[in-house]
Amino acid sequence: MNCKNCTTWLRRHRAACLGLLAGLATLGLFAAARGDRAAMDWWLAHVSMPVKRGISALVDPLPFSACELGATVLILGALAFLIRAIRRTLHGQKGALPAWVLHVAVLLVWGYAGVCALWGTQYYGTNFAAKAGMQAPAVSVEQLAAVTDYFAARVNETADVVPRDDFGRFAVDKTEILQSCSGLYTPLLDRWPFLDGPERHPKPAVYSKLMSAWGFTGYLCPLVGESTLNVDSPAVFLPVTVAHELAHQRGVAAEQEANFVGVMAATAGGNAAYRYSGWLFGYLHLSNALYSAAPELATASYATLCAEAQADMGENNAYWKQWEGPVRETGEKVYTAFLQGYGQELGMRSYGACVDLLVEEFFPYTTAGGLAAD
Repeated sequence: MNCKNCTTWLRRHRAACLGLLAGLATLGLFAAARGDRAAMDWWLAHVSMPVKRGISALVDPLPFSACELGATVLILGALAFLIRAIRRTLHGQKGALPAWVLHVAVLLVWGYAGVCALWGTQYYGTNFAAKAGMQAPAVSVEQLAAVTDYFAARVNETADVVPRDDFGRFAVDKTEILQSCSGLYTPLLDRWPFLDGPERHPKPAVYSKLMSAWGFTGYLCPLVGESTLNVDSPAVFLPVTVAHELAHQRGVAAEQEANFVGVMAATAGGNAAYRYSGWLFGYLHLSNALYSAAPELATASYATLCAEAQADMGENNAYWKQWEGPVRETGEKVYTAFLQGYGQELGMRSYGACVDLLVEEFFPYTTAGGLAAD
């Protein structure tokens, strides 16, 4: 396009250009304000959380994921308009493709601005550990080993009270798991009342295999406050993943803290599937950390696990191994970059926030810690 045509094109798409600039300005405002924790806490309490809870109340009755539906419609719509733009370009309308790029850019910028406003702000407010008064102090190998063994014992206690298939593997129906999470956080509210919130139903993902290819077990849609779960992966960790995503819904942003809160919620209630899943998930994190510090202790701890737990971990490992490859690596890199864009680190002091918090919470109940186990 020559200068005259370019000027005409800009005038024709002035609204979209202004929309793009306004979206970029909104992102700039977020970048400038995110360092003010008091402002972020105010925004979360009076804007972000109320808006998400209001929208989630509207989509919660739907039997499917509104986020998946919305994403599908947007992608198909963008492709349809792209095809139209290409056809117009082939017929001599040289401004058609730039117009498509401009409108997609407006959509992406404002979509990301919405994510920042309704979710990104949570990373800069007061985190769970601070609200809970937990310090996550540096963890010694001895403390880590003691808590890992404690979790192994809890896994063995709960492994035989859940339904199993002929191969001894966890066999609780996935639909039942998704439908039995009501009241999951009630046992934690006396201690941590800030986790209170409306009950919402997790949704099964239609694109579960695509999630597996990218390495995801679940996600919270930041724009509608809806949890969507991978129902293709083994069921054994589905209950604690539900608890993890519900932690996000209740304002716990950091992944490692949501892991800790998810374990606490899953193991605190009376649902056998959730309790076993929570203990095994916590054990997995602890044993992985222990293996990095003292492989011989981790190996010895694993040897104490019952055959059922070992079978469940083997099935889970085999499932995820088949998805190893460039697609999963790309998905993990993209999500890591997303988290790092909000200043998120993997850990606090030593082995990662989830492990540090688990050790702080449960070490007193170990033999080395001095209190009797429950």
